[in-house]
Amino acid sequence: MRNKMFSQRNLKLAALLLLLIAAGIFVSSCRGSRANVRNEETANATTTPAVVDVTTAAAIKRDLPRFFEATGSLAGDQQTDVAPQTAGKVVAVGVDIGSFVRRGQMLVKLDDAELKLRVDQAAAQLEQTKAAVRQAEEKIGLRSGQAFDPNRVAEVAAAKVALDLAQKNLVRADKLIESGDVSRSFYDEQRARRDQLKEQYDVALAQARQNYAAVDVARTNVANAQAALGLARKSLSYSIIPAPIDGFVAERTADLGEYVSPQQKVATIVRTNPLRIRIDIPEQAIPEVKVGQSVSVTTSAWPDKSFAGRVARIAPNVSATSRTLNVEAEIDNSGGALKPGQFATVKILQERPEPAVLIPARAVVSEAGVNRVFVIKNGHAEQRLVQTGQKEGDLIEVKTGVAADEQVATSGLERLSDGVAVKQ
Repeated sequence: MRNKMFSQRNLKLAALLLLLIAAGIFVSSCRGSRANVRNEETANATTTPAVVDVTTAAAIKRDLPRFFEATGSLAGDQQTDVAPQTAGKVVAVGVDIGSFVRRGQMLVKLDDAELKLRVDQAAAQLEQTKAAVRQAEEKIGLRSGQAFDPNRVAEVAAAKVALDLAQKNLVRADKLIESGDVSRSFYDEQRARRDQLKEQYDVALAQARQNYAAVDVARTNVANAQAALGLARKSLSYSIIPAPIDGFVAERTADLGEYVSPQQKVATIVRTNPLRIRIDIPEQAIPEVKVGQSVSVTTSAWPDKSFAGRVARIAPNVSATSRTLNVEAEIDNSGGALKPGQFATVKILQERPEPAVLIPARAVVSEAGVNRVFVIKNGHAEQRLVQTGQKEGDLIEVKTGVAADEQVATSGLERLSDGVAVKQ
């Protein structure tokens, strides 16, 4: 009886266990079906991409001004090292680094006490030589500015009068001796008298000429003294060291109390307007470059600003090593924004524009040096690699990859890929 009751209990437990297993299988089946539905929905969502909203712009074709682009360093229009022309001790300094100076403005002043003394000595020497000239002129009766005539000298004039009288008496005696009115001895006396006075006249004439030579020497001494005075005054002017050009003080090496000589500079002056820049033009572009052409310059210090200039000088020869032509441009720097030594990019405007395809610069996606755009065709995005050129305002040139009138995406670029459906 007991065994029979035990068997019925086991049957009930087995039936309950089977019921529980069946219920678990049913629940798992339901969950699996729901998971499969969700996976199918996810797969459907992946294979059917969303449509991306974009704005577009048409690529345009128009003539674009062309530039030759090169780089170089800006340099001052003029730069000069200033050295003294005489040695001396610095007693005053009128400028410092960065000071703007005008031509002739004092940079440094040297001690001028000894130089002034030399001027005074030279002036005194000049007065002495002038006095010597006056004395020499008075000795021969010569007035200042009067031409020399030896017969105007008193001694010469007196000797000349006596000689002329003796000559007349000799001529008269010569006539009288022929008629027998005078003796031969009287004639000989008159002749001797004439010869004596002739000798006295020659001596007076030679003395007058010798005295005039002394006047010449005295006048030469005056000229030498005047030159010495001028030199002394010039040396005195050298005590002021002036700026040779308008410009800025780039360097000042002289200090108060320092002894300087003509072998050392006291300052460096640089003129910064206009500035110069030298660039190399490729050989094939030589016919396109002419003096007077417009140029523009940009620097890293002013990336959003360009500075205007012109081609000022062109070298006569092409470099045999680089096959380039050296061109020098002058850049307007009236505002003083640019500084000598800055690295700059120069663009030389060509005379003839060339056709180019332009698109908005915002349509270009740049990654790792690669430029790409998305051209919109038939409701889908088509990715294209492009080579860009120069900028023109908000537009940029595309040399390859896009044709005129094609529509390029200008927004939503981060969500686009090749073949994605788009809505404009």
